[in-house]
Amino acid sequence: MVYHGLMNVSRPRRAILIVCDGLGAEWVSEAHTPTLARLLAGHFRADDHRAVFPSVTRVSAASIATGCFPGRHGLEGNQMALVEDGRITVHNVGAPSFRQTMRRVTGRTLRVPTMAERLAKSGGQVAYSNVSPGAAYFLDPDHFGTVLHRAGSFGPGGTSLTGDAHLDVSHDLDGDIEMTRRFCEEVVPSDGFRLAILWLANPDLTLHHDPLGSPAHIHALEITDRLVAQVVETVAAHEQRFDTLLAVGSDHGHETIGRSVHIGNWLAENGLERERSEARVGVASQGTSALIYAMGAARAAVEDLLPKMHREPWAGSILTGEALAATGLTADALVAAVDTTRHDERNDHGVAGTRWLVEDGEGTPEIGCGHHGGLGPAETRPFLTFIHTAFGQGEAGRPTSLVDIAPTILRFLGEAAGDMDGAPVGA
Repeated sequence: MVYHGLMNVSRPRRAILIVCDGLGAEWVSEAHTPTLARLLAGHFRADDHRAVFPSVTRVSAASIATGCFPGRHGLEGNQMALVEDGRITVHNVGAPSFRQTMRRVTGRTLRVPTMAERLAKSGGQVAYSNVSPGAAYFLDPDHFGTVLHRAGSFGPGGTSLTGDAHLDVSHDLDGDIEMTRRFCEEVVPSDGFRLAILWLANPDLTLHHDPLGSPAHIHALEITDRLVAQVVETVAAHEQRFDTLLAVGSDHGHETIGRSVHIGNWLAENGLERERSEARVGVASQGTSALIYAMGAARAAVEDLLPKMHREPWAGSILTGEALAATGLTADALVAAVDTTRHDERNDHGVAGTRWLVEDGEGTPEIGCGHHGGLGPAETRPFLTFIHTAFGQGEAGRPTSLVDIAPTILRFLGEAAGDMDGAPVGA
């Protein structure tokens, strides 16, 4: 199966982006993902492709949507702190209402334009997503295009889509299957968009509850691969009508959780109980990393504790100042980021590497299953390929990251993108 993009200027030019959430590059293989393996081998690929930090889906969605790192777009994590009435409040970004909370507290959602905003006057963007509401809605937080999600579907201007127009699917593999069916039937043959996004929940969703390399993981990989094949075949079936750039990739990978720690409790036990109870200190878990926020005199108190924290067995590295900014993450109240320790162990299925999970108080840690959020080698290596005759075959020839996707798509569509952190790759 090969997609041949015919170079015919009379056909409308458009782009389709498929994101396989949590599918690390090391899991692309002929054995379990033959479609993805052939696409990477036969088309233009980013061999040295990197996640953003934190390597979590909600940040990834905002970074792909804007072409910018979190320090510029302002969505700092799956959890992040907002300063409200002089108090640090840690929020779950995945909540459907978080955009409204962010706008109320800061006066805006993302600080920079999304692709949906940039394309609003030239054909628009449509996104079908089966991940968390926050990750879905931050592809287009201000309703410039269309977003379909099980928690609520919206058209331009925030018009609620109901009935058959709503994406009423389950949050599981069956939901991914049904969403892909609808995407292929409703979107791919349509001329009503410049950019369409299909964001699958798997294999990420499966891995949060099952071990890496397990039968459940392999099954999720195989189903995800078949769904990509379904879209590729549907795009090819309409190549006489449309000049389509097809981009296929992931946002991050996974590593095995072997242990867990509650960093907020550690700070309280080490002299900052009052600062924590008075909300002058906050910890936002990112899975295998954490962001530590502080304000006023509490900031110096946290900084004074960092050398002691670094001696803890769970603290792999602690990023502050320029080291933190070098990851692309900055915020006024952000003091440090903790990337947890990685151990050279294998799980029951022979997959190497275990990490510490930073507990967030929202659920019981699922030890032995997959997670992400930090700087580990597996969780920071997504994959990416661009399928179009203008891109040809071969490698990008330079390191790339999620922020390079938007400028590449926009350049293909003839739109300006010079103010992004990322840069176009390929043709």
